[in-house]
Amino acid sequence: MPAKYTIRDLERLSGIKAHTLRIWEQRYGILAPERTATNIRWYSAEELKKLLNISMLNNHGIKISRIAQMSVEEITRQAVELIEKEGEDSEHVTSLVIAAVELDEARFEKIFSGCILRQGFENTVHHIILPLLRKIGLMWQTGSIHRAQEHFVSSLIRQKLIVAIDSCIARPAAQPRRFMLFLPNGELHEIALLYYHYLLKSRGHESIYLGQSVPFDDLGIVCGIRNPDVMLTVFTGDPRDLSIQEYIFKLHQAFPDNRILVSGQKLIVKQISLPDNVVLFNGPEDLLTLLG
Repeated sequence: MPAKYTIRDLERLSGIKAHTLRIWEQRYGILAPERTATNIRWYSAEELKKLLNISMLNNHGIKISRIAQMSVEEITRQAVELIEKEGEDSEHVTSLVIAAVELDEARFEKIFSGCILRQGFENTVHHIILPLLRKIGLMWQTGSIHRAQEHFVSSLIRQKLIVAIDSCIARPAAQPRRFMLFLPNGELHEIALLYYHYLLKSRGHESIYLGQSVPFDDLGIVCGIRNPDVMLTVFTGDPRDLSIQEYIFKLHQAFPDNRILVSGQKLIVKQISLPDNVVLFNGPEDLLTLLG
């Protein structure tokens, strides 16, 4: 079944107010909505892709009256030319969203590689890939894209991170620490955890990566064998059979002598109470600050 977008979806994904979109539609005929049997307007994936490209051109100073005179092919061509030049991070995120919607791996690879050449791997992940994942996650949660499109992007990024991790050759840190990285049982979204694994390894720390959906009892087994200095985990939702709050207190009770680093927007939104040995960090920059 083809994707259908409301004008509010277009507003959220393009950053252009619904009022402005209606004016553009009425005055310039830029968008061509379909209508349901009950006269509800909706827009196709093609209209979304067209609008994202139009938004990019408009943000670069091309008047909407000029864009309205262009063919779809010309709009796409000029948008691609802009992306191939050094530009703002938000434009690269927008272009990668289009690549996700179109399942266009070649386009994704070209943009990603260009960003790394200009900005380096870490800046590309911090300023482009992580915002992209947040936007893709929002689009999936609201039904604006299909699960397959979200998986497509996540798989490509996961591959890039694994290659970067395998390529890590770093001198030991001045004060190296042993980290154990894991996701709670039931948690499968490992992109952020993989990136933290890369950051730790690239700075000369030991990182024991356990990955997705680790049963709680296994944490004790690993701690008994390797005795990590720090445990690190990420929450995108409640773990299996427990709330985030309950899980954090269970970690505290089971590992009172370990420093435990936790991350995830859910912790901030829910205002989770943290025991003394549990520290909340808000993304890569915070983690690097904690590393010193």
